[in-house]
Parts: sequence; C-alpha cells; structure tokens
Amino acid sequence: MNTASAPTTDEPCEASLSARETVKALCAHVRPHRWAVALGLLCALIGAAGGLLQPLATKTLVDRLTTGGTVAGILIALTVLVVLGTAVEAFGAYVLERTAESVVLAARRTLVGRLLRLRIAEWERIPPGDLMSRVTSDTTLLRAVSTQAVVSAATGAVTFVAAIVMMTFLDAVLLGVTLGVVALVGGATALVMPRIAHATERSQEAVGEISVALERVFGAFRTVKASGAEERETAHLEAAARRAWLHGVKSAKWEAVAGSADELAVQLAFLAVLAVGGARVASGEIPVSTLIAFLLYLFYLIEPVSKLVEAASHYQEGAAAISRIAYVERLSTESPARPKGALPRQGTGVRGPASVRFEDVSFRYRPGLPYIHRQVSFEVPGAGTTAFVGLSGAGKSTVFALIERFYEATGGRVLVDGEDVRHWSLPELRSAIGYVEQDAPVLAGTLRENLLLAAPGATDDDIRDVLARTRLDTLVGRLPHGLDTPVGHRGSKLSGGERQRIAIARALLRRPRLLLLDEATSQLDAVNELALRDVLAEVARETTVLVVAHRLSTVTGADRIIVMDTGRVRAVGTHEELVAQDPLYGQLAATQFLAPAR
Repeated sequence: MNTASAPTTDEPCEASLSARETVKALCAHVRPHRWAVALGLLCALIGAAGGLLQPLATKTLVDRLTTGGTVAGILIALTVLVVLGTAVEAFGAYVLERTAESVVLAARRTLVGRLLRLRIAEWERIPPGDLMSRVTSDTTLLRAVSTQAVVSAATGAVTFVAAIVMMTFLDAVLLGVTLGVVALVGGATALVMPRIAHATERSQEAVGEISVALERVFGAFRTVKASGAEERETAHLEAAARRAWLHGVKSAKWEAVAGSADELAVQLAFLAVLAVGGARVASGEIPVSTLIAFLLYLFYLIEPVSKLVEAASHYQEGAAAISRIAYVERLSTESPARPKGALPRQGTGVRGPASVRFEDVSFRYRPGLPYIHRQVSFEVPGAGTTAFVGLSGAGKSTVFALIERFYEATGGRVLVDGEDVRHWSLPELRSAIGYVEQDAPVLAGTLRENLLLAAPGATDDDIRDVLARTRLDTLVGRLPHGLDTPVGHRGSKLSGGERQRIAIARALLRRPRLLLLDEATSQLDAVNELALRDVLAEVARETTVLVVAHRLSTVTGADRIIVMDTGRVRAVGTHEELVAQDPLYGQLAATQFLAPAR
C-alpha cells in the first residue's frame, strides 16, 4: 500500500471460558437440534432398559433351573429383549450421528458467515490460517460433545442409578462394597479430566499454527522457492506439527488413563464382591442366584460408567473447541444495516458520478499509535479524475479505505454525495463503488467467476465489452477454455499485468458511480497502460475516478491532483500548477523527468 499499513500484531491470548459459559455455549449449539437429541436419548434409554432387565431374567432362569421348572419362555423373552434393544440402540446411534453432523454444519455456516463480515482491523490482527483451523478442525470436535457426550452422560447417569437401585434390592452389603471401590477409582479419574482439556486446547492451537504456517508459505510460494527456503520452511512446519503431536499424545495418554478407569473399577469391585458375596452365600445369608444376578449387574455397570467417563472426556475436548469457536463469535463484525438514528439518504437510487468530501478527517488504527491522517480536507465535486500523489506513507491509500468504510475515521467526516458514509448502509455504499487494490487480487476459480465477482448479474455482452476495453479479449482468445479457464491460486497462471487488467475489468463491469484505483496500472507495459489511460479518461466523463499513483505519467492529465505529505493535504491543483507552485510535487516530477529540476 502507498500509506502506512495497518499494524500487525500477534493474536492476543484467549481466556478460556468458565464451566458455566462453556455449558451455555454448548446448549446454544445443541438447542436447534434438541428434539433429535431427545429422540436419540430415548432410544438409548430403551436399549439400556432392556439391558437392565437381563440380570433379573437370568436370576429367574437360575431359580427355575434349581426348582426344575420350564425355561423356554424365559429364553425366548431374553432373545427378544436383546434383539429389540440392539435395534433401537442402532437407530438411536444413527440419529445422534446425523444430528452431530448437523451441529457441525450449523457451526461452520455461522463461523463462515461471521468471518466474511469481520471488520478489516480484526482480520488484519489474526492470522487467516488460525481462523481457518477454527472453522475446520475445532468445529469437528463439536461432533462428540454436542450429541454423544450429552446422551452418554444422560443414559450413563440414568442406567447407573437404575442399576444401583436394582442392586440395592438384591443385597445392600454387596452394593456398599461396590460403591466404595467405584468412588475410589472415580475420584482418581476426576483429577485427570482437566489435563485432557488442557492438552486438547494446546493441540488445537498447534493445529492452528500449522494452518498459519501453510497459508504463509502458499501465499508466497514462488518467493520461498526462489529464496531456497524450502528446508527452513519445512522445518518450521515440522516444528508446528510436532507440537500438535506432542499435545495430542498427552491428551491420548490421559484419555487412556480415564478410559481404563471404568474397567479397573469394575474389576476391583468384582473381586471384592466375589470375596464378600462368596462368604455370604457360604453362610446362607443370600442364595447363589442373588450373587449371580448381582455380578451380572456389576458387569453391566461397565457400560454406564464407561459412558460417564467418555462423556467427561468428550466434554473436556469439546470445551477447548467451544472456547476457540466462541472467541471468533466475539470478534467485531460489520453491520450491513443503516446505523440506528441515521436519517434516510436523499436521492437514493440516483445514478451519475458521486461526489466525495473529506472534512478535517483524522485517523489512526487504535489509541496509542501515530495518526495516519491529520485533519485532511479536500473536495471532489463529481466526474473527472482526481489523483493522489506523495511519498510512501503519506496516507493516500487510507483515503480509499475510509471511503469504503474498511475503517472508521477517528475524527472529522467522510462524505459521499454529501452524506456521511457512516449513515449509509454498507451494501448501498459499496455497490456504488468500484475498487481496484494495489496488488489486484485474483481469486482461485475461472476467469468468468473473477469478472462476475462484483457484478453477478452482468450479461455476456457486458463481459465482451469490458474485455475489449481492457484489452483482455486477446488473452481470452488464447486460453484453452476461454472465460471458463481456471486462473490458478491467486491468479498464479496470469502475469501481473493481466491480473491488474482483470481487476480493472471487474470494477468497470460493476458500472460504479465512484471508481477507486490504487496503483492499478503499475504492472502494465507502456502500450496497455496508454490504452487503459484512454479507457479511464472515457469512464471519467460519467464516473468519479480517484487514482493513487506513484508514476506521475499516469495522472498528468488529471482534472485535479492532491499532494499528500505525512498525513496532510499539502497542495491541490493541476500538473502544471503544482510543478510551478509546490516544491515536493516539482521534485517528484523532476525525478520522473516530467519537469525540469529546480
């Protein structure tokens, strides 16, 4: 950019959400799908109920065998119970998996919609790769915590309590032995859960670092190769990948500890119950069928306890993801609506060139940083070409950023058509403007998609006309698939001049009332530059054209030239007037052999 660029800072440290905030955020993700989750929970409970009845049926079966009664009916009932419970559980599992995918889809749609509405200041301070990882990697962790964790916790708790009630009726002494062992192991497991959350959050941050590093390399791929920096960048990426691996291994270690705790608890409880229960059977205090049924319930406890541990593990993993997603949801975004209290603009829908006026405009990126603009004032009445020139860092490109409302003026007013831009709705304001950035970005996709980006309703005749005016028709003629030829990542299959002409064609296709050109012809050869100067001169008869230029040869014929210096307007006039009156402009013109040295 020709002005001081926005300061880039590292992403600020994020504060993790409290447990209450995490649960609230999780509920917000699950609430739209609550009926599907409830159905999955109901199916899981039905399946669990079938499992709870099996030990009692087994006890009845043993008692019948002891007394010599028939067992055919009991065996048939057990078979039906097992098959029915399995079928219901399978259906419930499908419902939950589908719902989990829906939760992830909704979260990604929300994040993507929010990211594309971020204020420029927010976008500039956070690495794009990190934002991308939150949309892709972090949302994936919502799958488990949003459905399986909720249902596992509910079914685990219900079936655990139900099993305990059944075991109470069988024998309270054996129940006391079981709960003592389970409580001991469960308390130790609870200490592990925060470690899982911490390791998972660090792992997700490291995955974000990988995305940042990849975006950095691919954004300057040729430069990396030309600099012979492949090995260094590979080492940088490998370091980020190793950090992700390290934290992932830590998380896996603690998950393994937590996952084996339920089995350990049941095994220890089994040994204790077998010892105490065997003694009670030997003394005649309980029948052997009661001990068998109790042991079956004990093994049945493995599943609900496992579900509770699994739910806790998923929650700890999901809490880290929810915290990172919530951070994005707190970032400041642009509001497309007209600000509250702003009066309707006069002349809405009027075509023709737009006027621009700056009234004592001051601007800095945030408090504590130096001002980029200091009481800048000028007026462009409409139509014609107005050029902004000056040394690098003078604040020229910032003029365009304030007109587009990429940033808000710190002081003073920016007016378009006599109305403060803060009183325009953003869609209305930007639809009137064609903007060509200095680096003329071209998006991955086809040439046609790039041209129609700002004017999706343009006709084929409109496209042919703008291609001829920007001398892109010869380029289209030699492309293998014409307008439908892919242009590569960031237009990598095009030359710099071709990318600039595509950006200009894209802006012209929009038929703007105000055209902003930021060094838009800097990479063109002399022939194409001259042709485009003629095109822009023609456009300027019906459109207000503002140009930022370092090469004065491109703007010597401008209707007015505004000279900027260290954030202030130094002089305004034509080329001839400024050569005679302004020393800075005279020096610039002499340096470029457009005026005699003074």
